Amino acid sequence: MMTRTTSLFNTGFPMVLPTPMQREFKQFQHYIALERGLSENTSSSYGTDLTRFAEFLSSKGTTSYLQAQSTDITRFLGTLEEIGLVPTTRARYLYSIRAMYKFFFGSGMAHDNISETIDLPKVRRVLPNVLTYVQIANILEEPNTAKHDGLRNRAMLETLYACGLRASEVCGLRQRDILADVEVVRVFGKGSKERVVPIGQSALRWIGDYQRLVRPVFLKKTVDADDILFLNQRGSKLSRMSIWNIVNDAARQAGIEEVHPHLFRHSFATHLLEGGADLRAVQEMLGHADIATTQIYTHIDREYIKEVHRTFHPRA
Repeated sequence: MMTRTTSLFNTGFPMVLPTPMQREFKQFQHYIALERGLSENTSSSYGTDLTRFAEFLSSKGTTSYLQAQSTDITRFLGTLEEIGLVPTTRARYLYSIRAMYKFFFGSGMAHDNISETIDLPKVRRVLPNVLTYVQIANILEEPNTAKHDGLRNRAMLETLYACGLRASEVCGLRQRDILADVEVVRVFGKGSKERVVPIGQSALRWIGDYQRLVRPVFLKKTVDADDILFLNQRGSKLSRMSIWNIVNDAARQAGIEEVHPHLFRHSFATHLLEGGADLRAVQEMLGHADIATTQIYTHIDREYIKEVHRTFHPRA
């Protein structure tokens, strides 16, 4: 995986990475895959970032990650800036580097963590767009529930908004994860971490109708559905792209452009906070490891409050 790479830094030829670096990375890769249970996409992202860092170190004559100094990380980030990479991308590289050196230090491979004093590039946080409750309601009404796929789509959209799920989490929902008697859903999020999210009566009713009237029709004897809740007409689970298309199509029919599944998640969190929900509770429902990730929605809440003031205050 890391033997040969095309240079990011215009050296003009593919680089063969030193054997110690390949060995050290494989140890880190084993750790994140087996002990932390990170997804294949996340592991691949780490691989890309750390290969580029290895390439940079190799070009300076360093043959091992463990030989690097904190100044090497700083220079690497500076080089990324020089070639035009934006702060968010440079921050991602540093996150990957930090994760690796934290592993080296924690496992005893390194005497200290050379990355912990490196500051992240300043990233301007962009507030996500949100839909109003009326817009959400209009989108939910669009699927033609007289048709099999329309009833499934309504149930899926209701679940997406009721629980604030990621598209990938909706794809992976199984029937046994819907605990209707206690009105909660068991969700397996990033890194296969399990959380329990409340679900309302409206979503449960549409899920029940779908399970009773549509899922048995979509289920195929030749396809192992593995108890997956939302199936396509071939009897397989819906893909993330299918969910994106369902959301986007329903939104367009409601006269709203550029709506994606994550916008439902943003709206879920914002509507809860606007209604007075506790930030920690919203963090738990979203499955955020760090409350700082959830706090971005408090900024949206403040924007909403200011808009209300501008609209209704007589001297605004």
